[in-house]
Amino acid sequence: MTSMRDVRTGPKRPVRTFSIFAGATAFALAATGVPAPARAASDASAPLAVAGAKSVSEFYKSRDKRPLWLSQQGRQAALLIDMLESAQLDGLQPDKYRPDALRSAVSAAQSGSTKAVRRADMMLSEAFVDYVRDLRQPADVGTIYVDRELRPSAPSPEAILQAVAKAPSIEGYVAGMRWMNPAYVALRNALSTGEMSEAQRRQVQLNMERARELPAGNGRYIVVNSAAQRLFMYEGGQVVDSMRVVVGKPVYPTPMMAAYVRFANLNPYWYVPPDLAAERIAPNVLKQGVSYLDRLGYQVVSDFIDDPEIFDPSLIDWQAVADGRQKVLIRQQPGAHNSMGRIKFMFPNEQGVYLHDNPDRQLFEEASRLYSGGCVRLESAWRLGRWLFGRDLTWKGAGTEEKVLLDRPVPVYLTYMTAVVEGSDITFLDDVYGRDAARLAKAGNAEALAAAR
Repeated sequence: MTSMRDVRTGPKRPVRTFSIFAGATAFALAATGVPAPARAASDASAPLAVAGAKSVSEFYKSRDKRPLWLSQQGRQAALLIDMLESAQLDGLQPDKYRPDALRSAVSAAQSGSTKAVRRADMMLSEAFVDYVRDLRQPADVGTIYVDRELRPSAPSPEAILQAVAKAPSIEGYVAGMRWMNPAYVALRNALSTGEMSEAQRRQVQLNMERARELPAGNGRYIVVNSAAQRLFMYEGGQVVDSMRVVVGKPVYPTPMMAAYVRFANLNPYWYVPPDLAAERIAPNVLKQGVSYLDRLGYQVVSDFIDDPEIFDPSLIDWQAVADGRQKVLIRQQPGAHNSMGRIKFMFPNEQGVYLHDNPDRQLFEEASRLYSGGCVRLESAWRLGRWLFGRDLTWKGAGTEEKVLLDRPVPVYLTYMTAVVEGSDITFLDDVYGRDAARLAKAGNAEALAAAR
């Protein structure tokens, strides 16, 4: 199994790495370094207001009112209350979950009274359900959800509690925040234990918002971190492989996106976006003539369809194309010069973004790999294909733009994590697309961020 190695974009890339968790456990909330908001006095006898309280009650009926949190020896109840008390780390208000009332109820349950135990246990479940549902509602960070079912949504109270009940260890389930993506948990732990400047803390919290959009659980999925210019393959909640990628230039940033990879195209065409035709192709035609197009397999076409009309390029005003006064549709035929290489992995979207092979191999040796028009170029497309399809794909003998369907689509998340954790280190990556600065400026934190750089 491969670790999340090489999260940095390259050996020469300027990043800031700090050691965290000095002498701390993986889940340490006792010394957060963040003052908790003053809590209003709470009435331990008052019921908690929880979304789906009826479902919580029905959950207990289904298990003959047996307690969940207080049914075994361990610190699961104390861990949960500690976590709720530190909910400001999540950008949430601890008061909503009434940790003081929970402590009082748990203390009363120590009498052994069946009524007190059941009451405290249900209060813990209600608070936990509210907390999980709040965390699973993502912030608006600019992600495009091509497939809407990939947008995180609040699970039902029953689903939340059943997951706890089925966990081998409730204490481990809570301590590991198993209902969240591991990247979120690592950042939260870093925030709770690490010594950081105020600007760095804000940057971590901003990245936690992005991590809330990433999946939890043990499914198979791909994460592309544009800030690190790296792709990760996940199975069973762990990174099983990773590779370098080339992502969009700052002027053509790779978008944040969630979609299903549905098929691969062998021997693909490259359908050139009109802005790239103006920037990359038209100037070369002006310098070298239309023979440039023939040499590299470019065709001027009527439409981006399987059998378009092919136009005579000598009839095009290429100066007008270069100036942006005229648009042309250009595709590049499959072959050795094709910018897609020999394979591309498709998650159809209006932005025309996908993962693809790349014949320009030296780019992967660069520390900063910001060269594409927005798509993601793969260091080892065939390795990704083997992981996705469970077998080797080969372009030899394949027809032009031959489609190979996946039996089961695999989610891909294009994200932008500028704070990443591995082991006891947290690394702050360059804000190559200016997204951190834009969000922090909107929140009034731009000056603090600039001071940290």
